[in-house]
Amino acid sequence: MSFDNAYEAITESNDERHWAFGTGFDDPLSGVDRTIPSGVDRADLTAYCLMLGDDALILSQRLAEWCSRAPELEEDVALANIALDLLGQARMLLTRAGEVEGAGRDEDALAYLRDEPEFRNVRLVELDCGPGPGGDFATTIARLLVFSSWRLALLDRLGTSRDPVLAAVAAKGVKELAYHRDHAAQWTLRLAGGTDYSRDRMITGLRTVWPLVEELFTPHDIELRLAAAGVAVDPATLRSEVDGVLDEVLSAADLDRPDVPGMAPVAGRAGRDGVHTEAMGFLLAELQHLARSLPGATW
Repeated sequence: MSFDNAYEAITESNDERHWAFGTGFDDPLSGVDRTIPSGVDRADLTAYCLMLGDDALILSQRLAEWCSRAPELEEDVALANIALDLLGQARMLLTRAGEVEGAGRDEDALAYLRDEPEFRNVRLVELDCGPGPGGDFATTIARLLVFSSWRLALLDRLGTSRDPVLAAVAAKGVKELAYHRDHAAQWTLRLAGGTDYSRDRMITGLRTVWPLVEELFTPHDIELRLAAAGVAVDPATLRSEVDGVLDEVLSAADLDRPDVPGMAPVAGRAGRDGVHTEAMGFLLAELQHLARSLPGATW
């Protein structure tokens, strides 16, 4: 590649069909204006970058679990590339969070050295539906369909953010999320229209992820403050657009919306507040094991 870091990947011409951006670069903020918008609270902006970055990081980890274990070789490659796309987004967002915070934490420190309550991702992405015991490919597809439809709508609006880094990440990310959503939609149709067994698995997958959908559209106070300042997006404003996309896919697949209750918050707190499901601790144990076992190691 002709560029040396993730942020130059946003601005320089490259073959977007074949390369995931954001991996193997030294300074993911090079080439993008880092100015913090006037009147914006640093703590709020830090938290918001963590929210979006953690969403991408945790789902990237979950999708990577399918590498070499997907139903077919092409899907190994597809899910790995989607995971890399999300990892690239996470790198830049966590780097931005660390820079705005000003406490000297870089992307690695934020990914590997935070404890579970410090993570701000929605609970949907941490759901354990990988290839291990209890895992299910159709559930993975159902989650990817919901998440990519939601995140694509979010990043599309975030492209006009007053924060130059968020706007740049969004402008690049919408191209990736459009592919992620299309890939998940095609698999949904394929599974729903296949055998009786595959259709049952798809229905079960949708019912598994649906309790976690409502949280995607529940705004956090930080999101509301930053949305009012022209920096963030109020997720509640995405509901109609995302519902329309999901309804179109489900209608084409001759599937109904699951009629299941949502997962309740804990004392009014959920993923954006650092309150997670039991699966999150196990995920972080695997994600952070090497970095915590060998503190300060480089390779």
